[in-house]
Amino acid sequence: MGETHVRSALLSVTDKTGIVALGVGLVERDFRLLSTGGTARVLREAGLPVTDVAEFTGFPEMLDGRVKTLHPKVHGALLGLRDDAEHRAAMDAHGIETIDLVAVNLYAFRETVAKPGVTDEDAIENIDIGGPSMIRSAAKNHRSVWVVTDPRDYGDVLAAISEDEGGAEALLLRRRLASKAYRTTAAYDAAISTWFNGRLGEPLPDTLTLEAGSGTALRYGENPKQAASFYVRPGFTEASIATAKQLSGKALSYNNIMDADAALELVKEFEHPTAAVIKHTNPCGCGTADDPIVAVQRAMAGDPQSAFGGIVALNVPVHAALADAIAQPDRFLELVVAPSFDDDALDILTTRFKWGKNVRLLACGDLSGSADTSDLAVRKVTGGYLVQQRDLGYDDEERQVVTARAPSTAEHSDLEFAWRVCKHVKSNAIVLVKDGTLVGVGAGQMSRVDSVFMSAHKAGERGAGTVMASDAFFPFRDSIDTAHAMGVTAVIQPGGSIKDGQSIEAADEHGLAMVFTGARHFRH
Repeated sequence: MGETHVRSALLSVTDKTGIVALGVGLVERDFRLLSTGGTARVLREAGLPVTDVAEFTGFPEMLDGRVKTLHPKVHGALLGLRDDAEHRAAMDAHGIETIDLVAVNLYAFRETVAKPGVTDEDAIENIDIGGPSMIRSAAKNHRSVWVVTDPRDYGDVLAAISEDEGGAEALLLRRRLASKAYRTTAAYDAAISTWFNGRLGEPLPDTLTLEAGSGTALRYGENPKQAASFYVRPGFTEASIATAKQLSGKALSYNNIMDADAALELVKEFEHPTAAVIKHTNPCGCGTADDPIVAVQRAMAGDPQSAFGGIVALNVPVHAALADAIAQPDRFLELVVAPSFDDDALDILTTRFKWGKNVRLLACGDLSGSADTSDLAVRKVTGGYLVQQRDLGYDDEERQVVTARAPSTAEHSDLEFAWRVCKHVKSNAIVLVKDGTLVGVGAGQMSRVDSVFMSAHKAGERGAGTVMASDAFFPFRDSIDTAHAMGVTAVIQPGGSIKDGQSIEAADEHGLAMVFTGARHFRH
């Protein structure tokens, strides 16, 4: 192995983006191209000289392509230390030539398992073995081997090869690529592990692996001194902020993403047209109606003062008339998220008022699909992670009227609406609803009765004739007494306190209807 040996690059990619341009650039830089399967075909069709890996190793592909690059002449070529005399002697003795660059991306496992009706056999056949092995080998020996897993890096690598390939900047790039390579294989393994856990019915395994795609840098986090990025789970298809397309406005901030997610998850709860206004991840307005314009009007009327500068979500497409209802002269909005916006709606929202040029409009797609139950709720604490399943659905609940008076039809409708809104309010959570409109919210208070007072403060005179929802049981009757004084006529709560009898007695004294659900929806 002398210094004049022909350098080789092994190209084997599922994503063919930019691979021909990379091949051309490498040939221009005197690299020999090694390749396999579809990648070799694409390169040859572009007129590039390609040597099959089977010819390079002297060993044919076998086992339906499961064994192609798993060979000492490939991994020895990647792992051999160029400046180690014993390594060089061993490579010479076994006829192992060096491979100096590897461009690999992996079988489309995530995309395969996302297909409806995919079989276990199809999923397992799309678990890449040779690709991750080559990536890891090349990354380990990154001082001598370029490892490229992302087509966006092809240009930087070609430029570095043309310039000072042995310099400090080139070494720094190699290290960055090696780091990305290991993140790539880690995320890939995490996706496979998640799929297996799902098939086993074990969403919370004994060890946690999380996967996320390339991060999008944000201006800063919750505060300017905090760096932040937004990472999206690869292959995730549920309509969400993570999958939404931004149609206009300034770049999303950390707080925008948090609030928009809270808003969208709230309106997903409803089949009827519903709008929600979020401030600091809590709803300050929410309205539902058969007419989406009425739903928007109800949402904005919930707490107009807090709605200024808020985040709005809708569960229906936005057309011109609905955009008119949103874009009113006394309003300023940071962001609107909805399944889609027609052209007239986009024009109204982005040009009618001065703030329109900056308002962020996110199209999240159809909301009718089912929720992804494999998507876990993860919270960071210092030194660790809290992980739980998402709080989805109401199948574990049974409605039980526990008072002498049952809710009226109108009260029942408002109670169900209030119960779903309350689930999205920070605990201790109290909400007041009347005629499909959220009129008062008590969020994040240290005692439940304080949340009742706060909801009354927000509702004001509108508290009369409302229904109340509480995310957890009332430990004392004081909240029911206060609710009656506010004008509340019906209450929905989980029940389960040792003093439930006192709350029921208070409700009966005041003529309130009360319903227990048997389940709570804490949101810390």
